[in-house]
Amino acid sequence: MEAYAVGSVLLASKIATIFRVLSPITTVVLLITVCGIYTYRRRRAYLVHHINKLPGPYMIPLIGNGLQATLGAKDEFLDRVVGAQKLYGRRIGLSRVWNGPIPYVMISKASAVEPILSNPKLVEKSADYEFLKPWLGNGLLTSPASVWHPRRKALTPAFHFKILSDFVHIFHRQSLIFLEKLGEQLDNTDGFNIVPMATLCALDIFCETAMGCSVHAQNNSDSEYVRAHKQIGKIIRNRLQKVWMQPDFIFKLTDEYRKHQECLAVLHEFSDRVVRERKAELIKRRQNSETAVDLNNNSPAEEDDHGSRKKQLAFLDLLIEGSLDGNGLCDVAIREEVDTFVIGGHDTTAAAISWILLLLGSDQTVQDRVFEEIDQIMGGDRDRIPTMQELSEMKFLECCIKETLRLYPSIPLIARRLTEDVRVQDYTIPAGTNAMIVVYQLHRDPTVFPNPDKFNPDNFLPENCNGRHPYAYIPFSAGPRNCIGQKFAILEEKTVISTVLRKFRIEAVERREDVKLLGDLVLRPRDGLKIKVSRRL
Repeated sequence: MEAYAVGSVLLASKIATIFRVLSPITTVVLLITVCGIYTYRRRRAYLVHHINKLPGPYMIPLIGNGLQATLGAKDEFLDRVVGAQKLYGRRIGLSRVWNGPIPYVMISKASAVEPILSNPKLVEKSADYEFLKPWLGNGLLTSPASVWHPRRKALTPAFHFKILSDFVHIFHRQSLIFLEKLGEQLDNTDGFNIVPMATLCALDIFCETAMGCSVHAQNNSDSEYVRAHKQIGKIIRNRLQKVWMQPDFIFKLTDEYRKHQECLAVLHEFSDRVVRERKAELIKRRQNSETAVDLNNNSPAEEDDHGSRKKQLAFLDLLIEGSLDGNGLCDVAIREEVDTFVIGGHDTTAAAISWILLLLGSDQTVQDRVFEEIDQIMGGDRDRIPTMQELSEMKFLECCIKETLRLYPSIPLIARRLTEDVRVQDYTIPAGTNAMIVVYQLHRDPTVFPNPDKFNPDNFLPENCNGRHPYAYIPFSAGPRNCIGQKFAILEEKTVISTVLRKFRIEAVERREDVKLLGDLVLRPRDGLKIKVSRRL
């Protein structure tokens, strides 16, 4: 004991001698470094201790077990995530995986999802979204909380009910072009892939409604913009799934990087041009309004050319008006939101429309129920534009849409970076963990949805929704960072599907059980979805 005390005194003496030799600045830097290392090691030990309490595969020190998801596996990435969760997290809906030194917790039970998505402090996206930032910057999808909060607040009015009602005629007009394209396939008895056609229709709808411009994608499917959009999605997915392509310094040495940059140039040029032209148009409109005020000595601010109250501003106009007033976003930030909403506003709805048509084509009884509802509401008229009220009355069609999004959620995985410890069931998920919510599997929980793989729109009849956990069904995410455009999406899908079914009967060519899934930026079929169409009598 005495020897130990003497040793401690000598050690303290030596440390004091070292600090006397060092300059004050060097001493402070050294102390901060030592404290930082000590704090990091304690925090790291705490994180590892709690994460490894969760069920999961064996972890190789330093390497982890995330490489199992990308190396030597023949299955698609989403299949592997779902397979691992079934193996390790079936009982409690929780499992863990280490991607090198980075911990991920996979979640597929409503009770475990709620503490994360409902917490207003846990809105930071995981590092996986960084691969989207060269394209989307700090748009709503990828932005940190400090940027996301004010932008979300500014954008919410653009999705007001009254604005959406003004879009119905655009939805319908583009749906008629979609009908023309389907009509060209009437003699195709082998079936055709509906996905590209639905994607171009959704792109036309979004660009015209949200940005006030037409890209005529349905009549010009080989446009440079359409090709660039498709190509960059493949590159980002490839990079997400291949660990060795994730470091920037390696990615920049590949041919994929060159293609990535070429796509970015096309996409950003389009968005910049749209913003620039729309801004010039709004400035000119303001100047004309001011001139009219001077001439008539009254303000037209509340009325349009027809004497009615001025319409509320839609998405892009709202952003630009704010920037013109000096309290909105700069042009680059506006472009980021435009690019973000092109993904969220057309890729997701296109995927949903494709899956809905396949599922309705695979169950003629359900399809007949939908048609009968539409025909009754529309009074047997198969040509006129439905009103907002009529669309809202299509309850069974809405059940079909919701059931489709249950089976094939457009966004199959949601990732959050936890900024504080979260208590889930009997486990502590520490800050610094990436929480990966496996929406695809969450929606197939047999304790919530009996016979979960069956297409059953009755799951969403009011009497069957009573008492259901609010986080058991989250196709548009949930909590404060949910999808801002979910009402827009449902309204668009209702309009397109009702327009199609009033003219055509859909028949699925392939069984959905045979469709291979692709976990792209949205959930897609790997080889498309084949259907046939015939004229409805």
